[in-house]
Amino acid sequence: MRLLLIRHGQTPGNVLGRLDTAHPGPGLTDLGLRQAAAIPDALRSDPIDAIFVSTLLRTQLTAHPLAADRGLDLQVAGGLHEIEAGSLEGLRDRASVRAYLETAVAWGSGDLDKRMPGAHDGHDFLRRFDVDIAAAAGRSEVAAVFSHGAAIRVWTAARAQNVPPTFASENELDNTGVVELTGSPEDGWTLLSWAGLPVGGMALADLGAADPLGEPLAEV
Repeated sequence: MRLLLIRHGQTPGNVLGRLDTAHPGPGLTDLGLRQAAAIPDALRSDPIDAIFVSTLLRTQLTAHPLAADRGLDLQVAGGLHEIEAGSLEGLRDRASVRAYLETAVAWGSGDLDKRMPGAHDGHDFLRRFDVDIAAAAGRSEVAAVFSHGAAIRVWTAARAQNVPPTFASENELDNTGVVELTGSPEDGWTLLSWAGLPVGGMALADLGAADPLGEPLAEV
C-alpha cells in the first residue's frame, strides 16, 4: 500500500517555537487554515481511499478540507499524536527544545531506551504509532495519515528501510509537508518521497516562524 504522512497546518505554538504536545492542543492559525485548504488540489492525483488523524485537534482541522473534497470520514487513531514533551511541555528555550529533539531523533537512529524527560521512551512511541499504521494498512490501499512533525520524522527514520540513521535529525518537515512511503507492516516500508515544504508551495511557508518540531536539529 501507499502511505501519505502529512504534517498538520501551522499552529500558534509553531509560530512561537513552543513545545506543544498536550491534548487536545491548539487549533490552526489563519495561515494553517490556508495550508489545509491547499491540500485537496495538491493531492488531486492520489487515489486516497481512507483518511486517518491523530487525537490532537490540529490534525483534524487540517484533514477536514481533504475529507470534504473526497467524501471520506476522518478516522481518529489514538497512537498518531505527537511525541509527548513530558516535563518540557510548554517550554520554548533553546536548551529545552534541543533536549526534546535530541531525544526524539535518537529514537529514529535506534536508541529506543532513551527516555523523554518526564515521559516515554522510544519503544513506547514506536509501539503506539506502529499499531495505527498497521490499522491504516489493513483498511486501505492509499491512506492519508495526518500526524505531527517530530512523530513523522522519527517514525520514518526508524521504519523506512532506505534511509540513514541520521535521517530524522537532518530533514526538515514544514507544516503540511507530505512524506510518501510504500510497503506494509509485514514487509517493511520504503520511502518514496519527502516533500518537506507546505503542499501549496513557498507562498504558504512562514519563514519567520521558529517551529522547532519541523526543523533539522542543527538549526535549533
